[in-house]
Amino acid sequence: MAHRLIQGNIRIQTSRHSPSLSSYIRQQIRMSSSTKTSAPLSFEGPMECALTGKSLLTTPQFNKGPAHTKEERQIFGLDGLLPVQISTLELQVQRTYEQYKQHGSDMDKNIFLNALKEQNHVLFYRLVGEHLKEMMPVIYTPTEAEAIQTFSHHFRAPEGCFLNIGDPDRIEKDLAGWGTADDIDYVIVSDGEEILGIGDQGVGAIGISTAKAALMTLCGGLYPNRILPVVLDVGTDNEGFLKDEMYMGLKHKRIRGKQYDDFLARFVSAVQKLFPNAILHFEDFGLSNARRLLDTYRSQLPCFNDDIQGTGAVTVAAIMAAMIVTKQKLGEQRIAMFGAGTAGTGIADHLVAAMVFEGKEEEEARKQIWLVDKPGLLLESHGDKLTDGQRPYARPDSEWDNEKSDKGIDLLTTVKKSKATVLIGCSTRPNSFTEDIVKAMSSNTDSPLILPLSNPTKLHEAKPEDINEWSEGKALIATGSPFPPVKRGKDGEEYEIAEANNAMVYPGVGLGAVLTRAKRISDEMLAAAARALAQESPAREDINKALLPDVAIVRHASKKVAMAVVRQAVKEGLSRIPDIPIDNDDELEMWVEKQMWKAEYRPLKKVEWSEARRSAKGELGVGRRG
Repeated sequence: MAHRLIQGNIRIQTSRHSPSLSSYIRQQIRMSSSTKTSAPLSFEGPMECALTGKSLLTTPQFNKGPAHTKEERQIFGLDGLLPVQISTLELQVQRTYEQYKQHGSDMDKNIFLNALKEQNHVLFYRLVGEHLKEMMPVIYTPTEAEAIQTFSHHFRAPEGCFLNIGDPDRIEKDLAGWGTADDIDYVIVSDGEEILGIGDQGVGAIGISTAKAALMTLCGGLYPNRILPVVLDVGTDNEGFLKDEMYMGLKHKRIRGKQYDDFLARFVSAVQKLFPNAILHFEDFGLSNARRLLDTYRSQLPCFNDDIQGTGAVTVAAIMAAMIVTKQKLGEQRIAMFGAGTAGTGIADHLVAAMVFEGKEEEEARKQIWLVDKPGLLLESHGDKLTDGQRPYARPDSEWDNEKSDKGIDLLTTVKKSKATVLIGCSTRPNSFTEDIVKAMSSNTDSPLILPLSNPTKLHEAKPEDINEWSEGKALIATGSPFPPVKRGKDGEEYEIAEANNAMVYPGVGLGAVLTRAKRISDEMLAAAARALAQESPAREDINKALLPDVAIVRHASKKVAMAVVRQAVKEGLSRIPDIPIDNDDELEMWVEKQMWKAEYRPLKKVEWSEARRSAKGELGVGRRG
């Protein structure tokens, strides 16, 4: 049975499966007394729950452990299943953090935290949220990479949705098990071909989808039960997995070509049909697929590729912050890019979009970017060897006749002749930013901006301390992993190294797109996200501070990014939510914050099984049971 709410001129229809309908209606009534603006994802008040006893305690969205109140213990049959003392959430966090510290290795800590997430959503997110800077490397890169590599050996319980290319007729049915159009806001999918710099991980890619889902909640405030992690198992080219009897995925080489494309098309079509309001997030697809899938589908539904667009946006944000510090314009910069794969070309595209926003013609903007990859500087004569993403940046051979050699035109030559002022590394080639290259950058400009972004740390193009020394303290630096400050100047002042972490961008982009029910995610929305993040730069107040905000305040940064994305979506007519208060900063900030999930225990309201929605039975989302 459908329920219909009419608020002003807004007509909203929700199904019986829609979560917290009664609290949604109360929210609309409460907000109508002060504003005409609706906040569709602001769920407050009691959570309906049809589970009792152990079934409740093994369902993470309902389980509070010893924090269940006396009344809840009686109503839901929990007496005798819990110790007599009732804990506060704060005491639970303290106890759990002590347990966390008892684990020696980061891998053991990763296993502990994932087990906690499977038991109690609120406790997991509160614990990690209070220790985010310490725990993010444990729940995400680099530790999650090891967890993904050993997925089949450490498997405990399924999490997320597993779809395989051998059974395409089940796609829609299996996705439908996770809810209706009212239940899912965000879908994260990977086919596991290029995971976190460690290559093909096959079915273990479910680990990257679930890790990104956790970060969407931690950093962006999306409701954990409204995010759907998916792995597309199309086989693997990892010979170790193919020979491993424990490997849990399809044991054949990756299927490519038409069968792969048809499988992807059926998956995307099912997402559109079942979850028409959801954002589709592509994660860690291979070089041959990432860009073309994004280009194919981004006009059909709101979709996003973090490796291309997230990396591009956070890098542009770091460069924009540097422009604020040096009082220059992005359009004045000459940019050398070392590494022209998915990430490198994605960054280049975002730089062009940002320059165009400043008033440059697109073709002129492209001329200010030089891409260097395995064959050296990319030239038009490389022809069919160039990818679709590289081709627009290939330089005319006639410009470089005097520099050509059998080995191509190297990075040092490119930096010198182009007089580059910005140097970006996405090459995964450690120590490739040599002393000669850094000194050449320093001779090109008074404040060279150097960004060795490759992950993990051992693959960085240069260490910040070396860049600082070779540039005689002139360089502005941002890296792809966290590094300690470096000393510079006569007084040995500390210069903070910015971490260009995608987590500073994509959760805010996702939040803004979800809150507006965006029809698609435009380049202008991503450019707005980058500008908003740059405005949060600590270096605006102190030149020795980092170019980008610290991950410890990522929720604040995500809110500001989301506000910018919301404004741009409304401006472009891409929002499907009416009457968003974009003209008032305070009201817009309240509107966004009101809809961000918080790790707080909500009261449970008992409902009869026969009358309960699937969400009340614990049958939807990451915490699905039964």
